[in-house]
Amino acid sequence: MNYIGIDIGSTSAKTVVMNDEKEIIFKSVIPTGWSSVDTAEYIKSQLMEKGITKENSKIVATGYGRVSVPYADKTYTEITCHGKGAAYIYEDRCTVIDIGGQDTKVINLEGGVVTDFIMNDKCSAGTGRFLEIMANTLGVSLNELSSLARNGKGISISSMCTVFAESEVISLIGAGTKREDIAFGITDSIVNKVKAICFKQRNTGNYYLTGGLCENQFILESLSKKLDAEVKAKPLGRYAGAIGAALMCEKLK
Repeated sequence: MNYIGIDIGSTSAKTVVMNDEKEIIFKSVIPTGWSSVDTAEYIKSQLMEKGITKENSKIVATGYGRVSVPYADKTYTEITCHGKGAAYIYEDRCTVIDIGGQDTKVINLEGGVVTDFIMNDKCSAGTGRFLEIMANTLGVSLNELSSLARNGKGISISSMCTVFAESEVISLIGAGTKREDIAFGITDSIVNKVKAICFKQRNTGNYYLTGGLCENQFILESLSKKLDAEVKAKPLGRYAGAIGAALMCEKLK
């Protein structure tokens, strides 16, 4: 029996397939695109090419587009699945920081169970989408933005709204401010917002990053400084939601 977890986020869709021993035998990440329904169908065809079908599998969907996976046996929230996936990847007592495309979540785990969580407000400031918009405004990729930020200093992006923050960045560009300093201000802004979310609740002190930024070393270093505690990550952290969804298949009869 195959256990399939499908995590359709606002920017990317992750798929993980596990066997009976809870070993990952397949994983993939693709852009979500404009249609979660089309993305779900593509994932289905991708799995069928490998002989993984609904008949020999249990399927759980999660994420922003979980309702767009009609062949899923069940759906669960991102909080549940990210918590479950983080316990599998990291440890069962920790604080999970997930900087997603649409929102940022901070989840506390005790014994592998979610005991508390908090999310940012509806504004995209403090999310991966904020970084994407700002990187596009500077004409660089996310990785290039971090490389620039590492060599920058002294700039603060004061606007809390993404739209106004973008205008602020454009004004800084027009004023001839160094790109490195602007990039630093952008990164510092999102890290400060994540810090504020973390400090709104009691955390374990063992911080782990999941989501698409878990391999961004500069983000990890900046978060660690702001939280005064090391924030750790592994490449597999990007798949935390999908891994958690695959593990939730155990609950299906």
